[in-house]
Amino acid sequence: MSKPKILVARAVFPEIIARLDQHFEVESNQADETWSKAQLTERLKGKDGAFTTGGDKIDAEVLAACPGLKICANMAVGYNNFDIDAMTAAGVLATNAPDVLTETTADFGFALLMATARRVTESEHYLRAGKWTKWSYDMFAGSDIHGATLGILGMGRIGQGIAKRGAHGFGMKVIYHNRSRLDAALEAECKASYVGKEELLKTADHLVLVLPYSPASHHSIAAAELALMKPTATLINIARGGIVDDAALAVALRDKRIAAAGLDVFEGEPKVHPDLLTVPNVVLTPHIASATIPTRMAMASLAADNLVAFFSGKKPLTPLNPAVLAGK
Repeated sequence: MSKPKILVARAVFPEIIARLDQHFEVESNQADETWSKAQLTERLKGKDGAFTTGGDKIDAEVLAACPGLKICANMAVGYNNFDIDAMTAAGVLATNAPDVLTETTADFGFALLMATARRVTESEHYLRAGKWTKWSYDMFAGSDIHGATLGILGMGRIGQGIAKRGAHGFGMKVIYHNRSRLDAALEAECKASYVGKEELLKTADHLVLVLPYSPASHHSIAAAELALMKPTATLINIARGGIVDDAALAVALRDKRIAAAGLDVFEGEPKVHPDLLTVPNVVLTPHIASATIPTRMAMASLAADNLVAFFSGKKPLTPLNPAVLAGK
């Protein structure tokens, strides 16, 4: 009996490829070429499954051209690269990789907050340029983190992790806004208070965005929202590009409408809005919040687990559209 055919759309750990080879006929992209949508579609033709990352778009057009496709396993917790409705209609299972990156991403979110508040990037550039010649009382004076008000927009697993770090580690007052309020026990664990979005924006000294991307959350932070924030506030985005209107943010940073921003995700990434590259009061990182070897390995392993389980007739661990399984 022939093995199912799968496509691994981006380079991944050799150990993962070796494991997949035991179960599947694998075509892999270990050269890590950046494929266009047409190129991805061409390689998916004749495949039963795919191992994807957040940049690999699976939509109705791709699915129509690849009728044999049965599952796409994302090596990411986010899945805005998937058109879930189209995949469900086509009978294609979608899976993601939640949980395994929660703590690592929360670590990085807090690191980005600290770097932004304490102007680490600005001061390093200054030093490297040979401009540091003397001490001065206000040289790169930033804002405190301990005792400040931490605002979190999106209070899922990662948001809760950041809340705990802030409350328990830095004595911060934590407020949050979410589509639904956490239960009392979780709020107590995070030492977090629920507030409306407008109050969150007006009150937070440091605002961290951790909400999932959807058409409804597109530009959740735009010019109007930035205008509500304190001039001394910082904004941290580790969620998804498109949550923030990057053009409006660049204007707010240039005009000192807010003090600073830290961004790990961008609209249209890997492209970055050029205006963000011209303002000094922003820390920019290339979507690396989950980038530790153990965590990335766990993410890849979970995607592989989902593929192996599906083709072994078992239930995948993290299905996004389980209705597809019910129909089989």
